[in-house]
Amino acid sequence: MPLISDEQIFNPKARAKLINALIDSHVSTKRTLYKQLRRYWQRGQIQNALLPDYKLSGGKGKKRQATDKKLGRPRIITSGKGAIITPEVEKLFRRTIEKYLLVAKKNTFPFTHRQFKSIYETYYPETPEEEIPSLWQMKHFYTREYKQAEVMSKQVTNIAYQKDVRPLLSTVNTNTLGPGSRFEIDATIADIYITSNSERACIIGRPVVYTVIDSFSRMVAGIYVGMESPSYATAMQALTNALTDKVAYCAKYGIDITNEEWPVNGLPDAILADRGELIGYQIESLERNFSIRIENTGPYRGDAKGIVERYFGTLQAIFKPFLPGIVTGTKIKKQGDRDYRLDAKVTLNEFIEIILTSVLYHNQFHTLEYYDRDIDMPEDLAMTPLSLWNWGLQNRTGKLRSAPEEAIQIALLPQIDVTCSPLGIKALGIYFTSSEILEQGWLHRGKSVKRPQNLKAAYDPRTANQIYLFPEKNNNKYWICKLADRSREFIDCTFWEVEKVQSEQKQAISKSKMTSDNKLRALESAMAKKVKEIEKNAINTAQMSDAERLRQINDNKEKAKEAERKETAFHPNVNKKNQSADIIPITKQDDDCSFPDYIDELFDED
Repeated sequence: MPLISDEQIFNPKARAKLINALIDSHVSTKRTLYKQLRRYWQRGQIQNALLPDYKLSGGKGKKRQATDKKLGRPRIITSGKGAIITPEVEKLFRRTIEKYLLVAKKNTFPFTHRQFKSIYETYYPETPEEEIPSLWQMKHFYTREYKQAEVMSKQVTNIAYQKDVRPLLSTVNTNTLGPGSRFEIDATIADIYITSNSERACIIGRPVVYTVIDSFSRMVAGIYVGMESPSYATAMQALTNALTDKVAYCAKYGIDITNEEWPVNGLPDAILADRGELIGYQIESLERNFSIRIENTGPYRGDAKGIVERYFGTLQAIFKPFLPGIVTGTKIKKQGDRDYRLDAKVTLNEFIEIILTSVLYHNQFHTLEYYDRDIDMPEDLAMTPLSLWNWGLQNRTGKLRSAPEEAIQIALLPQIDVTCSPLGIKALGIYFTSSEILEQGWLHRGKSVKRPQNLKAAYDPRTANQIYLFPEKNNNKYWICKLADRSREFIDCTFWEVEKVQSEQKQAISKSKMTSDNKLRALESAMAKKVKEIEKNAINTAQMSDAERLRQINDNKEKAKEAERKETAFHPNVNKKNQSADIIPITKQDDDCSFPDYIDELFDED
């Protein structure tokens, strides 16, 4: 190529002369020469740089209009010429795809095409099978017209899309300032069967594990391990553990720690939980008295608190390889397999101890390999929950707010409306009283006694022996009210047992009332029958005047009393002999061989 082989081509003036010479010789036009020269320089100064842009051939992604001939290569194996895709066919494509493919039923594309064939035949019944638009023609339309994001959002439910499919544009740490900014709480049923503390042979089922985790540091703030089902009552116990000191709790299970090893002891700014656990008026006391914001996830949105959800898997992965009674799948014995429930040997207290040691390991030594650091975190900071917690307290939030442990526990208890009467404070159908109530005179009887209205009380579902009455609105002051004598049948019961007993009592009363009503109707019927009989047998009193009958009442009464006295007087039988009772010896006696005594018979009166 004489143009690019000349060294003067890089000189603008010389290059212009060379190009003008080629133009004069009618080799090409000026525009073409400059375009090709620019392409040559821009694309590496090789011969292939002058090739056309084949990547733009075919009009990828562009819609082509078919006339009287099918688009694409002719058929080789399949019979027929193939169908031309018209706008009417595209409408049927779209209708079928949106009805059968872009739904959450996970239908396959071949199934969708078969449904399209059925629809197509209703519109064009005379069309041969080989001339119906093919699977590949429909798939080409599908890939051209529908974007991937649209397809993925429509092929799952909205809940599944929000939880598992949607793009994640941020992280948890971008919304948390430091330790205590947010605690996440959730529960799971552990994959292990355990036994009773008092009787190892007694299998009591799978325990519930509640976990409270600090979102910033991933520190486990508190736990609950027990047999109560997930509910507000059990969440309350986990939160109490999270907001209070852990040294005494660990010592209860034989684990000695210092406060520095598990330093979570204070009130967070927010608590994130499922809607069913911390929603409604029950948690309002904690919000109002300690300024803790309660956040609730949407339904079926476990991803909203992914940190605590993920920790359950990490926690169980620690003990699963070692403990007996682990859930391994189906409990039906197949091919001689043993039922894993029968392998249960770990008691509840032993399992709590194992969970506590696992939590202590996680807090102090577990490395958060994929933790997203903030810009101000030092490079040599150890990525363990305890290190992040201590660094965050020093550089971000400072020490957590504190409150008396008893006040926290009372604030976490569920609250109910109670009423006051001369019988005491009525809560959940049973009565309570206290010295403060007696001093106020609320239990005195009389119309002039003034009693407060709209009282509230907190109660511990685990014991019905006492409640905590709030005598003043919007005040933390409370009175401890003990079970009244009237409700002594519920001493040492739980409120769950109280509810069960009350339900059984109501059923028994309802059944008794039905029997009572039936018997009362029978009594009333008998009385009506008796009255008719009395009226029938009554004598005719027309011979006596009313005044005369009234004057004789006292005389008649005296005669009736005398007759009653004679009839009911005690008359002992004087002829009855006084006989002593036979004495039956306990031990075996020797046979009596003495002579018989006939004195009583000889001298007895006839």
